[in-house]
Amino acid sequence: MNTSDTSGQLEEALDRLHASGPERLGRLTNHAPMVVEALAAHGRAGAVHRWLDLYRGKLEDFPAPVAPVTDDNWPTALGDPRRAADWIGYFSRALAEHPWRDVLALWWPRLLPGIYGGSTHPVIRVGHAVRALEAGPNPPRLTELAHGLGYWAARHHPVSGIAQLPGASSAARSLDATPAIEAAEGGFPARLSAVRRLPAWADDVTDPDTARERLTELVRAATHRYATHGHGAPTMLVHAATAPNAVLRTLGSLPREMWVPSLRAAWTASAAVTAMYAPTQPVAYSPDARLTAEEVWERALAHGDEHVIKLTDTASDVGDEQALAAALRSVELSTPLS
Repeated sequence: MNTSDTSGQLEEALDRLHASGPERLGRLTNHAPMVVEALAAHGRAGAVHRWLDLYRGKLEDFPAPVAPVTDDNWPTALGDPRRAADWIGYFSRALAEHPWRDVLALWWPRLLPGIYGGSTHPVIRVGHAVRALEAGPNPPRLTELAHGLGYWAARHHPVSGIAQLPGASSAARSLDATPAIEAAEGGFPARLSAVRRLPAWADDVTDPDTARERLTELVRAATHRYATHGHGAPTMLVHAATAPNAVLRTLGSLPREMWVPSLRAAWTASAAVTAMYAPTQPVAYSPDARLTAEEVWERALAHGDEHVIKLTDTASDVGDEQALAAALRSVELSTPLS
């Protein structure tokens, strides 16, 4: 994957999108910045503007500011979605004054406990922005990181009081052991408030390199699981894989001492999404043909749904046949963008 040379298409798309807000209708996420980065990362920068033309009806104007966020008053603005513009302004100033990795390292541990906010979309947007910056920083990519961090700060939503259940040795078995919530209705915030118990997994990890290995295992397990469980909630269960993958792709830009807490936050988020949207029973799935990654990407792009494209992005990171099958399953289960 390489977003370093996109012939300016990614930068043009980001500039175009930064006039829009991070949400629409007061609660639904603007997925376009994540999708265009994923397309560029997989050699499809030429499709970016065509896809945006289809998606533009889901964009809203940038929100109005309320009051500036500063180094002194930021705790009072944390988790206030009305302050999205204020937060984006704060991070735009910070990134103009400091190296982007320094800003990320300062704010990552502050934001990580609120990984659930915005249905985990803010951390996913940050993960896409970091990948683009690692490929080659420039002003539109730095602005995109400001928007991602600002969205996360505005939607910051910690969760507490979750009891730990015995886990299993593997991520896949621990996801299988995750109990479904009792009140499986309502939107993401209502379901999240119903999460009471989650299995412990990898909670004995203390070494950063081991944390990265376990996080890689989690992304693989959650991606594979979508093929057999995605029918429970075709859109929302995508996040059980894409949220931890956003954390995984950010690790290399963070100090190593942040890797272990990042693993723990990613596990809890993935397990919570699994609990919130679990189907009653899995369904065996095998695609009608063995397709290459390129062929899977062609199907995902032709389909166009933002979550399909983002799951295909994560499946490509995993890179095996089961992961690509999960991406194809999302094509079958989701409504095409039109």
